[in-house]
Amino acid sequence: MDLHLKDKVVVVTGGAAGIGRAIAEEFLREGAQVVVFGRGKEKLESFRADMKRQGFGKALALQADVAKKDQVSALAEEVFRTFGRIDVWVNNAGVDIKKMFLDYSQEDWDRIVGTNLDGVWNCTRIAAPYMMKQEEGVFINISSYTSKIPHAGGAIYAATKAAVSSMTKTLAAELAPYKIRVVGIIPGMIKTNISTENIRENHDEYVRNIAMKRLGVPEDLAKPAVFLASDAAQYISGVELEVAGGKYASQNTDWPWKQRKEV
Repeated sequence: MDLHLKDKVVVVTGGAAGIGRAIAEEFLREGAQVVVFGRGKEKLESFRADMKRQGFGKALALQADVAKKDQVSALAEEVFRTFGRIDVWVNNAGVDIKKMFLDYSQEDWDRIVGTNLDGVWNCTRIAAPYMMKQEEGVFINISSYTSKIPHAGGAIYAATKAAVSSMTKTLAAELAPYKIRVVGIIPGMIKTNISTENIRENHDEYVRNIAMKRLGVPEDLAKPAVFLASDAAQYISGVELEVAGGKYASQNTDWPWKQRKEV
């Protein structure tokens, strides 16, 4: 299937590592022109070097903080100046700090809300006018399963992701007159740096609730993201796709595995 993504201009926040990187690489494989940005200089340099080795000449990696509107605005201007348009914007950047809610500091709140919620707000408000003028575009918001079922020890993170999920629906309606789609992805438990501690402490419990009996990897989200951005999904907006291996598909996901027979 030709997804018609060749030469499309795609921006991925937090795109130098983890889920964002896997998504960025998949867009590059489809022939898109991809710009990733984030705060970590070393990760960005590693991304640049790896993309060069793989022969992806259309990949750019720029340093910016999604929580800072002036930096996002400058980056969007640079992308538009370089490519002349912005077709897809993936709001992926996110952070989490695991603590009991009474132990969070104001600095913790500012960091998590600034990246996870303000970041999506800033990026969408700044990128939307570019798409509105061209009357075409797609926003993909990476939320979290905690938007549906919060986890203890992550009160702020879950609250921000629930807000992102809500924003996806509202913005899908408000931007529809400009032929801009807004969709979301809800990852399950994915093996990334941000989830390392949780997985180490709760691996068996997480797997027990997943129908497919495995944790996800960033690559599991890459192709769904590319599909949602493509013409093949042109009538999909205002919804979120769960990419979670059948997490909580039923209350007893262990039982079918015990009944499995050779056929």
